[in-house]
Amino acid sequence: MASLSRIRASTTAATFRLRHFSILAPDSSTPLNSHQKTRAALSLLKSEQNPDRILEICRAASLTPAAHLDRITFSVAISKLSEGKHFQSIDTFLHELRSRPDLQNERFASHSLILYGQAKMLNHALTAFDEFYNEGLCRSAKSLNALLVAGIISKDYEAVKRIFLEFPKRYGIEPDLECYNSAIKAMCESGFSSSAYSILVDMKSKGVLPNATTFGTLLAGFYREEKYEDVGKVLNLMKEDGVPVGVSTYNTRIRSLCMLKKSTEAKALLDGMLSRGMKPNTVTYNNLIHGFCKEGNLEEAKRLFKSMRNSGLEPDSQCYFTLVHFLCQGGDFEAALSICTESMEKNWVPSFSSMKSLVNGLASMSKVEEAKELIQKVKEKFSKNADLWDEVEKSLTQ
Repeated sequence: MASLSRIRASTTAATFRLRHFSILAPDSSTPLNSHQKTRAALSLLKSEQNPDRILEICRAASLTPAAHLDRITFSVAISKLSEGKHFQSIDTFLHELRSRPDLQNERFASHSLILYGQAKMLNHALTAFDEFYNEGLCRSAKSLNALLVAGIISKDYEAVKRIFLEFPKRYGIEPDLECYNSAIKAMCESGFSSSAYSILVDMKSKGVLPNATTFGTLLAGFYREEKYEDVGKVLNLMKEDGVPVGVSTYNTRIRSLCMLKKSTEAKALLDGMLSRGMKPNTVTYNNLIHGFCKEGNLEEAKRLFKSMRNSGLEPDSQCYFTLVHFLCQGGDFEAALSICTESMEKNWVPSFSSMKSLVNGLASMSKVEEAKELIQKVKEKFSKNADLWDEVEKSLTQ
């Protein structure tokens, strides 16, 4: 009898594995490794809407928050379920995952809190935190910070404030630097950056020293509220606390000014960096290029792109896509074609809408052959969109 039971269990497990394998790789007879499973799951999730099917795909992939690609896949699945308002499915899924032996640890517990936050199910995250605490899984500052982050993601700033003030005492967890930084982030994002000064005082009284992230968050908050006097105060506090004003701090200030449509002032900060012998990075230039594009100053954006290349920095895909989009919007199709061609040589192809705008723009300048050549290049890279591009190409000759 025992032997028969083992055979049945083995057969059931084999059937389970085969079913899951067929979900992720229906056209393959070769078993997938964990990375391949996740990639297959991510691909399937992008077009899936059925909540039951979404859960089946995730189960088949045996996702774990220990792997970066798995965390992305978790996030995509939760987003899909949340967009469809399948909140019960989210709760069922996250509860189900707790029974997996490999996920009975603080890492998964913390990540599940963040996933609840992503779905704007903060009450469920609060309940889960208490349950995890009682199970001995959420008893460190790392878990407390995960709950704070869940509140920030769900934009429930009042809850974040309450968690930060009450939970350390209730659960006997001492906040660390990350917890303090999250609390400050919540204050700044909710439009009450000045309230963060009291948090700075509290953390210092407990021997927790602020870092560049702490001050960068404060700077972004005060810029957002256009409290420039406080920006100066924060920079002075950095000096007093011995926190160097590095590239990341300049990037925060430049991005903040660009968001306020003060790109010329942001460019002055870049000039200040260079005069001090500080080397900007791609993020610095990306922020400025996007800022000037948004303000319609395409010539300055192009100059910065050239300056970036001359300084030995390589633009990333987003920088290329930004320029192509705004250059087409501004009617500078020749420059857009040049940058688009360079981008495609790196296998970075702008969105369909940007490419269509560029193709139609070239045709409007009597550059139909260049437009058709561009269409052919795109069709070679994305054959699944061939029908759409056939329609665009047909319209060029009409």
